[in-house]
Amino acid sequence: MTDASDQWKQWHEGRTASVSAPYGPLALTGTHWLADHPDGRLPDIPGVWTADGDEVVLIAAAADGLTVDGRPLDGEVRLGADTAPAPDARVALGDRRLVLLERDGLWGVRDFDPAAPARRAFRGIAATGHDPRWSVPGRFTRYAEGRTVRVPNADGRERGLALAGELAFTLAERELTLQAAEQPDGTLWAVFADATSGHDSFRFRFLHPGAPDAEGRTTVDFNRAVLPPCAFGDGFLCPFPPPGNTLDLAIPAGERTLL
Repeated sequence: MTDASDQWKQWHEGRTASVSAPYGPLALTGTHWLADHPDGRLPDIPGVWTADGDEVVLIAAAADGLTVDGRPLDGEVRLGADTAPAPDARVALGDRRLVLLERDGLWGVRDFDPAAPARRAFRGIAATGHDPRWSVPGRFTRYAEGRTVRVPNADGRERGLALAGELAFTLAERELTLQAAEQPDGTLWAVFADATSGHDSFRFRFLHPGAPDAEGRTTVDFNRAVLPPCAFGDGFLCPFPPPGNTLDLAIPAGERTLL
């Protein structure tokens, strides 16, 4: 497809399929922090889960029904954080996938269930079709040294957000900037809010510009602004916009809310 509108429609269909997939964001039923359960017993999850430095010790009997790497667990196993997508998580309970994560030295277990009520209730994502006014050239300037700012997260806790540089662009005849992180593949990631946030759109959104070229040039396309994972489930952490990333103009583009 060469037409930008058709490309956007294809992208939107792909996003809808991704978030509603059996182990997509809508399947997350909860994130359980081991520090909140000193006895190692997690809600509605069998076994005993205990943090031990850079690993988690899981103890379960065969009758608990847990499997690790596709084999029934009857005894003890030491586990690290899952880095693969949820469908490939090492620990499973029937169709559920139990994903280990570590944040700021704390261990948690995410419970992905294809039968989650949110997945069954999903009706789609309200999004505005492609409008060329909201896709503009941008220039990324890397900080001399990476910086980390503390920001609130959707779960009520504050965590560090690593930022790599500043993304400058002109939108609606306004010169604007966003602080952005850099992903392992070189693409950028910005958490932003605008004048529509909290009423005409979710309280904040994510933007994923492509990898800048050698001169820092990239495209800032708000047509592809997306809802953060926490819009689909309360178990996601989701950092709020860092200082300077709340824009004082309305951007009625991209994904806005759930239908």
